[in-house]
Amino acid sequence: MWTERRFMRMVRMMVGRWGLVIVVSVALLAGGAVFVQARHAGPVTALHYAPNTNFDAAGHYVPGNIGFNLADVSSPELLTALPAGVRALVWVGQCDGVTAKFRQSVAPYIGRANVFGFYLMDDPDPRLRITAHGLQRLCTAQHLNEESAWIHGRMPGAITFVVLMNLSSPIHPSYIEGYDATTLHVDLVGVAPYPCRTELKACDYRIINRYVAAVEAAGFRPAQIVPVYQSFGGGDWPDGAGGTYALPSAQQERRILQRWQSLLRHPKFDYAYSWGSQRADHSLENSVALRTVFDRHNHVGGAFSWSTARSAPDLPAHILACNTQGQPHC
Repeated sequence: MWTERRFMRMVRMMVGRWGLVIVVSVALLAGGAVFVQARHAGPVTALHYAPNTNFDAAGHYVPGNIGFNLADVSSPELLTALPAGVRALVWVGQCDGVTAKFRQSVAPYIGRANVFGFYLMDDPDPRLRITAHGLQRLCTAQHLNEESAWIHGRMPGAITFVVLMNLSSPIHPSYIEGYDATTLHVDLVGVAPYPCRTELKACDYRIINRYVAAVEAAGFRPAQIVPVYQSFGGGDWPDGAGGTYALPSAQQERRILQRWQSLLRHPKFDYAYSWGSQRADHSLENSVALRTVFDRHNHVGGAFSWSTARSAPDLPAHILACNTQGQPHC
């Protein structure tokens, strides 16, 4: 009689020294289970996030249909709409320190079991600017640190997160003269290189390497880095290099994931920007091809993942619903 152990031994003999990209075999177990091994494209993590327009008009969480299990939440009422297995990454977006507004915004989430963490700021700007109150930094590390410490003091298991702003060109990124690991005390930092651009007529995947090298030069460890994958393009998004961002094809998206995999193996979570459109751009919600890529990425769950193949589980109808608030899709 076949056993899973005998099956695995046979596969290892087949693989030999060359490795195996895809193996499909039938093992004579109780129901005739099918085992599938697939080479996984992208860093390996169990948590996946894609922000913007996550909820349809009825308040149902949409990206869960393809395995996104961290929801973009900006209202505590939405916590009750999250399906089992989906947790909230709460958007804060203030960077004013622990003000009355901050406490009022964050307090309703403290202690809620399905809150994963708090997205304190996107592209916080540490540069000096002339304001009505004189020369000031728009977003200080001190303010972010105060917010992070306040959250940790009341909800120790929650993570605090920002996506760092590149302070140089897209081709030569730098975080120097901004935040670094000695001044910024949040748990995780997002790194957002977007390699697909109209002026390049293609995608320059080396941009990803440069961004990772730049954030490591600022002292951040790989364990602190969250990869941000480009899954948007077009619309009103200038890229800072004379062009606009271009929506990756499915093949280009797989190469983005593969490049990230070569640099960062096991992040705490990963981040596809974006599920919904923000500036008349195309994004995951209206790209069947990219949703297919991320569906596979989000569900494989390992560089080499063995599992019993089965039909997709019956999902609640509200998870399968299309988003009626964004661009046309489905």
